[in-house]
Amino acid sequence: MSAPAAEDWWRPFRTIGAIDIVHVDLTLAGPREAEAVAWLSSDEQDQRRNYRHPGPGRRFSLCRAALRVLLTRQLACGNEQLSFCVSPYGKPYALVDEAPAPISFNVSHSGAHGLVAIAPRGRLGVDVEERATRHDLDGPIADVLGPDERKELAAARGYRKLHLFFYYWTIKEALIKALGTGHRIDVSQVQAPSNMRSGESAGIFRFPHLPAIAWGVEDLGNEDFAAAVAYELAPDACAPPDPAR
Repeated sequence: MSAPAAEDWWRPFRTIGAIDIVHVDLTLAGPREAEAVAWLSSDEQDQRRNYRHPGPGRRFSLCRAALRVLLTRQLACGNEQLSFCVSPYGKPYALVDEAPAPISFNVSHSGAHGLVAIAPRGRLGVDVEERATRHDLDGPIADVLGPDERKELAAARGYRKLHLFFYYWTIKEALIKALGTGHRIDVSQVQAPSNMRSGESAGIFRFPHLPAIAWGVEDLGNEDFAAAVAYELAPDACAPPDPAR
């Protein structure tokens, strides 16, 4: 499988310091999906076939194949050497020849869009959400947003309210995925950094129960979707790396 063929279904999206983020096109397209499926292991192909509906199987195939292409490049290994395992909390990690690989990654998809983030070290989380109109927005707002975030949404109307909800939700999801312990914390206690609530695109976050560890957070959203990435900062870091756009 050649790399140019693989790139028919994904493209570089953003680079933040040493973190590479790619966008995966999840729209229906037979030739691209056939290219992607060829990258999957036999177990992954079985997993794809086990999906009851074609949409989830397509999204899994395209995102996992893009991840495989990127990891084989970063780790200078063959696709057949690469496999995956999961942590006790369900977060996947990569192995090369059955040994844990020195690399971090995370994957998210929603609707027609997937994001894959890869870093050489440190914990990492990414989340993407299409801004689907919701008629029950008040329920999720009460359940998952913090007090400051709820005040801001209470003053918003129409598309602005929807935009803010998904903006905050993707930041929370990215942070929780980076931490890697699943939803074992109260998400309403995870609030977007105050400077990001004031309009800045990046900030620093600390979980209340882990104040010594700082996490960089960056908004990745555009007109098509809401998205965010979160990444563990080095102990002496006082700010996120400048994004190379």
